[in-house]
Amino acid sequence: MASVHESLYFNPMMTNGVVHANVFGIKDWVTPYKIAVLVLLNEMGRTGEGAVSLMERRRLNQLLLPLLQGPDITLSKLYKLIEESCPQLANSVQIRIKLMAEGELKDMEQFFDDLSDSFSGTEPEVHKTSVVGLFLRHMILAYSKLSFSQVFKLYTALQQYFQNGEKKAVEDADMELTSREEGERKMEKEELDVSVREEEVSCSGPLSQKQAEFFLSQQAALLKNDETKALTPASLQKELNNLLKFNPDFAEAHYLSYLNNLRVQDVFSSTHSLLHYFDRLILTGAESKSNGEEGYGRSLRYAALNLAALHCRFGHYQQAELALQEAIRIAQESNDHVCLQHCLSWLYVLGQKRSDSYVLLEHSVKKAVHFGLPYLASLGIQSLVQQRAFAGKTANKLMDALKDSDLLHWKHSLSELIDISIAQKTAIWRLYGRSTMALQQAQMLLSMNSLESVSAGVQQNNTESFAVALCHLAELHAEQGCFAAAAEVLKHLKERFPPNTQHAQLWMLCDQKIQFDRAMNDGKYHLADSLVTGITALNSIEGVYRKAVVLQAQNQMTEAHKLLQKLLTYCEKLKNTEMVISVLLSVAELYWRSSSPTIAMPVLLQALALSKEYRLQYLASETVLNLAYAQLILGIPEQALTLLHMAIEPILADGAILDKGRAMFLVAKCQVASAASYDPPKKAEALEAAIENLNEAKNYFAKVDCKERIRDVVYFQARLYNALGKTQERNRCAMLFRQLHQELPSHGVPLINHL
Repeated sequence: MASVHESLYFNPMMTNGVVHANVFGIKDWVTPYKIAVLVLLNEMGRTGEGAVSLMERRRLNQLLLPLLQGPDITLSKLYKLIEESCPQLANSVQIRIKLMAEGELKDMEQFFDDLSDSFSGTEPEVHKTSVVGLFLRHMILAYSKLSFSQVFKLYTALQQYFQNGEKKAVEDADMELTSREEGERKMEKEELDVSVREEEVSCSGPLSQKQAEFFLSQQAALLKNDETKALTPASLQKELNNLLKFNPDFAEAHYLSYLNNLRVQDVFSSTHSLLHYFDRLILTGAESKSNGEEGYGRSLRYAALNLAALHCRFGHYQQAELALQEAIRIAQESNDHVCLQHCLSWLYVLGQKRSDSYVLLEHSVKKAVHFGLPYLASLGIQSLVQQRAFAGKTANKLMDALKDSDLLHWKHSLSELIDISIAQKTAIWRLYGRSTMALQQAQMLLSMNSLESVSAGVQQNNTESFAVALCHLAELHAEQGCFAAAAEVLKHLKERFPPNTQHAQLWMLCDQKIQFDRAMNDGKYHLADSLVTGITALNSIEGVYRKAVVLQAQNQMTEAHKLLQKLLTYCEKLKNTEMVISVLLSVAELYWRSSSPTIAMPVLLQALALSKEYRLQYLASETVLNLAYAQLILGIPEQALTLLHMAIEPILADGAILDKGRAMFLVAKCQVASAASYDPPKKAEALEAAIENLNEAKNYFAKVDCKERIRDVVYFQARLYNALGKTQERNRCAMLFRQLHQELPSHGVPLINHL
């Protein structure tokens, strides 16, 4: 039995010219690259302090850790890295490696014999327990374990490594000469192709356990903090497959493969990798060594729980429920309260559409606090606040609840949940129609730094909450007519969350919606119609609603009405109150554009009742605006003006520029209609006031480039100037109207017949 154990632990093997140990035994082995790093360390020790400047030595020290922990790299790349830090030392390293590779085997033997001298003396060059000291000792030990045949293979691999480096240097020089004739662009392409091929030839061997652990932890951290800096999904999967080829039982590699497949929404591969991760975790005994039989059961129940979460993410709710039931059964058998709490949270996620789901959520929060699980407790509070916001609870109560959860976040340094909390506040303020407060919260989140330490050059907080906040910011700027600022925010979003990343759909939808609104404002309905397909692919409800808006603008009233009725029924079933109110407003507009304002009144009153019940202040103001317009059409402008005074303040304070313009335009229409029965002096004064309001409305419409509404405003102004006898102003407005009317034909719709 002892001989078997020794053969597993000490018996090195050779693969692809690289000497390495059995994966169950020695954690490190000697490679040509590591010999080059040892030469660098030896030269650093031999070089006196005066020969290398302080800044160069500091740069070299910063370079050492990535070289010791990272995967093997080509010799030419290593030379380049050393040369950037200290050109003098790079030359010395190059000469030493050349002498060793072009010399004899005894030169390499002598080199490893001399390495032990680094630890000798009263003041040794390297301390045994330092990072460099441990690396040197590991390399000396691994080398001493090699048989003669393995030493010879290592030396042959070193010669090949050196020759590849020399070949690369010659090719670089040749390409530098040809680039003067063929151009820089072609040179860069060829250089890239050659470097990739050389990397594959010279560094195709397996990673040591330490290198693999460093690579996995680095990529996992990048996927969490800054996905753009991580390897592309295809490249990362290729590296992981190579790693698993030499060590198929490396559980952590399977888990990173699971995360990588989630990036590209590959349900089959991600499920496969997740199951392999828990299988290997059980097989290697990583859990059971410390926890006995309990560790085995723990892996099983958390495997079922993770599988439920995976199915839930992809919308497979039935499979998720089955996996969750299995996790609950095993957790109850093991009396694992922590696992049961996680299961309870996922039960809420699966059943949140049910009317009694808040009971589950409240119970989950209480239990999480009882068992000392601040992360779960805070997530539960966040979900509860979101549910109460959709149920129409007052903002002050919701903010008090979020304040309590924030105390938990700061107490336990839960930076991710701090971000989620602020993003939640941004969304709640927008839901309630308070754009100024939403803007303030979004900017607060963007100005925050992460509490987690990340390496230099890595973007912090590349999380979903940041993507949500930036999307809100882009939409808020677009609503105020600041399209250049919105474009800058979207450009930053595209750089921070490229199209292949998991949160890219958020800015894609935001971008499509802004483009749609601009096309509609500009009267380019064909362009808006082409954008509907992209919006529907990202959000089906939003896409159907915007399709109905386009049909309505193109006077296809029957088709628009059918679509809106279907959408209304579906949204009422889903209890999507915000969309229900928007659909009701569109239906009401469709009725009065069809000369049926009396039918629109009950629809508008229903929308007003819903917006008041759910405290959606902005939608309530917009509904009142529509009610006032309906009353104007019915011939009661005085009542319409009274209603407008109720609704106009929130719209001017927090409304979009387009809605501000609509409100001022409607005020002017009501003023003119009310002035019909006034005395001539009072009537003239009312018309002058209406013209001032029309000028303000025109300025608002100009900010969002809404030419169709500007055309209606100048038409109305021309008629008012004519009534007042101001010929010059009338002619100016008439000329502007003619230009806009030729550019934007009215499609047979009577002018001033929409809000």
